[in-house]
Amino acid sequence: MHQKLDTAEKNKLPESDKTVQEKTLNRRQMLSALGLTGAAMVAACSNGGSSGNTSKGNSGGSSSSGSSSSSSSGGSSSGSSSGGTPGTCTLIPEETEGPYPLTAVLSNSAMVRSDITEGKTGAPLTLVLNLVDVNNDCAPITDASVYIWHCDKDGVYSGYSQPGADTRGETFCRGIQDVDGDGMVLFETIYPGWYTGRITHIHFRVFLFSSSTATATSQIAFPEEITQVVYASALYAEHGQNSSVSGFSSDNVFSDGVSYQLAEVRGDLENGYVATLQVGIAI
Repeated sequence: MHQKLDTAEKNKLPESDKTVQEKTLNRRQMLSALGLTGAAMVAACSNGGSSGNTSKGNSGGSSSSGSSSSSSSGGSSSGSSSGGTPGTCTLIPEETEGPYPLTAVLSNSAMVRSDITEGKTGAPLTLVLNLVDVNNDCAPITDASVYIWHCDKDGVYSGYSQPGADTRGETFCRGIQDVDGDGMVLFETIYPGWYTGRITHIHFRVFLFSSSTATATSQIAFPEEITQVVYASALYAEHGQNSSVSGFSSDNVFSDGVSYQLAEVRGDLENGYVATLQVGIAI
């Protein structure tokens, strides 16, 4: 696993990485305006108490809060959509790492980055994860790193020879970051596409600084109504809607429910989306 970057190392970052840092700062300012900072998320959680429950819920479908609207032409989607039980502190369900984890990148310092697109086109997506300790009244976890990976808009993963593509040697849509003082980690990426047999998702693993093995391995689900709008847009039209999986209930990972893995997604196609998820870890 990569080592935590100290201040001196961060000051040596090339100009391209400094630009990414500035972009991330602007995104954090936007998140603050939306009330989605790590501190705000933790406060909301703490008000709801603490639980070590690992159940994923009784339904494989999604539940919504706030409002969500979509255009049948894929032109826009706005408002917010989320699942789970707001205000609770719950252990994130454990899931398979899947066939494309590419764990070799964990020792590659170049993978410590916020922007993981590597030039891939798609609907802009800012992913915000807030790590909390379910054994400590939902207090933020500040000594951990998060590794995420997902497919591109056409359902292709980097680093592997797979049906229809050979991307060995590539690392798009993968990245590692340390959480901040609020237990938050933020990635700039694109809205994931789909591939046969799976509904839209993002993989992630959490590593505590004190351990070289993953403390948690799970997957993030996305609201189906927003996904349909994204897939109807021009950039995703060639691959189209997911014809292989009808919904969460028929997905081989999320069929037992997505209550604690369904991201809250805000935004639209024109301005991009922000997806947030609280990740409960038992320390």
